[in-house]
Amino acid sequence: MKRFLRRALLVILALWLIVTGTSLGYNAFTSANAAPPPGLKFVQAADIATRFDTWGTSGSPVVLVHGAAESVDTWSRLVPMLARNHRVYAYDITGYGYSERKGPYTVGHLAAQLLGFLDAMHLGGSGQPKPVLVGHSLGAGIAAEATLEQPGRIGGLMFLDGDGLPFTGGGSGLRRLIVNPYRTSVLRLVLNSDSLIRNLYNDACAPDCPSLDQAGVDQWVRPFRQPGAEAAIWSMTSAGIAAVPADRLAKLRELTVPTSVVFGELDTSGGNATQTATRIGAPPPTIIPGAKHLTLISNPDVVAKAIDALALRAS
Repeated sequence: MKRFLRRALLVILALWLIVTGTSLGYNAFTSANAAPPPGLKFVQAADIATRFDTWGTSGSPVVLVHGAAESVDTWSRLVPMLARNHRVYAYDITGYGYSERKGPYTVGHLAAQLLGFLDAMHLGGSGQPKPVLVGHSLGAGIAAEATLEQPGRIGGLMFLDGDGLPFTGGGSGLRRLIVNPYRTSVLRLVLNSDSLIRNLYNDACAPDCPSLDQAGVDQWVRPFRQPGAEAAIWSMTSAGIAAVPADRLAKLRELTVPTSVVFGELDTSGGNATQTATRIGAPPPTIIPGAKHLTLISNPDVVAKAIDALALRAS
């Protein structure tokens, strides 16, 4: 028995050395960063150098707040429709896209970036137009927190495929077990697999979403190859998804800010649409038949009409 245990420990040690050595080698081989796309625009939002873009020249302002693993580019199918009737603004949340990575990645800090972005765009201040905030997934909590902190600056608030609540799916134990160099290897293996990226995209989108060509894959992957992106991911995952407690979200009912909820019928990650609408005092939610989590991509026309309706209530 002692001889067997000794041999087993030697085998385990040998396997650990092989896996660790392979992981370290793979990480060293794949450590190069990717250059950001040319022509990006930046503005200082609170304490963060923030990538942004704008569309439209007239109409009421709409500010788009993307979700986890997303960026300004995720709104590309929706913004042409919104820009017909609105001045549209979108920015990259710190930790994602091409904005400066700067913690802490708490909902308060992310809301401060959003409010700083409104300052930079001259929105919601004295004598300035009040924007409608549209928060997708993670962005719903950020937009909600900004509204709760400074409701007088906000014209309307939409929860799009997100309930704004803390994630309750667990996983903290797994995060503690997957340590470096292995977690870096796993992340880079995912990013280097075009087929896996396409599968993840398809799982979150409906059949109506356009298929991802190579440029589309690069649009999703390149932000995670920017300097500091991996460190930001580990910081964000260790702290959990930035969100607002249910009792605080319920305070939205006490405000005069019009609210709205839009969800895909088959969305399994954004929360419960009806419960979300009740919690924040919104009218019955808009449910998009057959849609999953990325309704801004699969059904931009329906989302645009819902935003138009909310902006009309906010005027």
